[in-house]
Amino acid sequence: MADSEPSQSPQQDDDDQSRAQPEDKKQDGGRAGADKRRQDEADRKQDERRARAKPYVRIAMVVVLVGLIAGGITYWQSTKNIETTDDAYTDGRAVTISPRVTGQVISLDVNDNQFVRQGDPLIHIDPRQYEASLEQAQGQLAASQGQYAAAGHALDVAQVNFPARLESARAQLLDAQANLFKAQTDYKRQQSIPRAATSGQQVDYATAALRSAEAQVASAEAAVQIATPVKPNIAQSNAQVKQLQGSVSQADANLIQAKLNLEWCIVRAPQDGWITRRNVERGNYVTPGQQVFSIVSPEVWITANFKENQLARMRAGQHVHVSIDAYPSLKLDGHIDSVQLGSGSKFTAFPPENATGNFVKIVQRIPVKIDIDSGLDPRLPLPLGLSVDPTVDLK
Repeated sequence: MADSEPSQSPQQDDDDQSRAQPEDKKQDGGRAGADKRRQDEADRKQDERRARAKPYVRIAMVVVLVGLIAGGITYWQSTKNIETTDDAYTDGRAVTISPRVTGQVISLDVNDNQFVRQGDPLIHIDPRQYEASLEQAQGQLAASQGQYAAAGHALDVAQVNFPARLESARAQLLDAQANLFKAQTDYKRQQSIPRAATSGQQVDYATAALRSAEAQVASAEAAVQIATPVKPNIAQSNAQVKQLQGSVSQADANLIQAKLNLEWCIVRAPQDGWITRRNVERGNYVTPGQQVFSIVSPEVWITANFKENQLARMRAGQHVHVSIDAYPSLKLDGHIDSVQLGSGSKFTAFPPENATGNFVKIVQRIPVKIDIDSGLDPRLPLPLGLSVDPTVDLK
C-alpha cells in the first residue's frame, strides 16, 4: 500500500511554495489597505472636529484679549489717582532722659515699657552732698547779706559824716588862724616895747605862743585838705556797698543752684509716654548727660519716603490709607500733614557732592509726614519703626 502511493519530488515542493507566496502577498496587501482606510477615516474625523472647534477657539481668544484689555484699563483707572510706597514706617517722638547731677542711684521707680505721666519720678539720686551744699549756700548768703547791710549803714553815715568833717576842719582852721593872729600880735608887742618894760620870759612865751599858733594853723589846713574830697569818699563807700551787693547776688545764685541740684536728685518724666531703652539699675553711678531712659510719646505718625517723581500731584490734606505689616487686619486712615523740604540724603552725615567727580543720577526719596486720623486699636501697641504701606488718594 505504501508502495502504491506516489512520492513527491523536490521540484514539486518548490512549485507548491511558489504558488503559496502570491496568496500571502495578497493577504498582506489587503490588511495594509484596510489600515490606510482606517487612518484616512480617522484623519477625516479629526479634521471635521478641528473645523467644528475652530470658531470656539477664535471666540475664546477674543474673549481673553478683551478681558486683558478691560483689566488693563481697569487697573490704569484704579491706579492713576493713587501713589504708594513700601519705604514707610511708624514714627514719633522719643525723648532721651539724662540726669543733671552726679551721684549714685538709690531708688528706681519705673520698669521697662511702663507708661508714665509728666512729672512722675523715674529715679532718685543720693541727695546728701547736695543737702550739705544747700546749707553752705544758705550760710554764705546770710553772711553776704549782713556785710551788705553794714555797708549800707556805713554809706548813710558817710553821706552825713564827710560833709560835717569838712565843716569841722574849716572851723578849726578859722580858730587856729585867730589864735595865730593873737600870737603874732603878742609877739610884736613884746618885740616893740623896751627891754626894761618886759622880761625875757614874757618874750619867750610870746615866741612859743606864735610858733604853736602857726603849727595849729598848718594842722588845721591839712585837716581841711583831708576832709575836702567829700564826694570821692562817699563814692568809695557807695562802691563798697555795690561790691557787697554783688556778693549777695552771687551767694543768692549759689543758693538757687544748690536748690536746683537738690531738686534734680529726683529725675522726673518731662512728658507722657512709655519707658524704653532703660540703661540704669539701682546702685549705678550716673553722671550728667548719661542716657538712662528714652520716653516714647503717645503721638504716632507715618513717615513715608516717596520717590521724587511721585510728588507732582501730592498735596497736604490728601486722604491716605495705611496698612501695617505687623497687624494685617488693622486698617488706618490719615492725611498728609507735610512734605519735608529736603531729600533724605541731604541730611545724612556725609551728603553727596554732586558738583565733584562723575555724576550718576539717582532717584531721590523725600520724607512725607502722614497723620493718623482713625483706625487705631488701643489694645494693639504701635511701636516706632513698624513697616507700613501707605496709599495716597491724589483726587
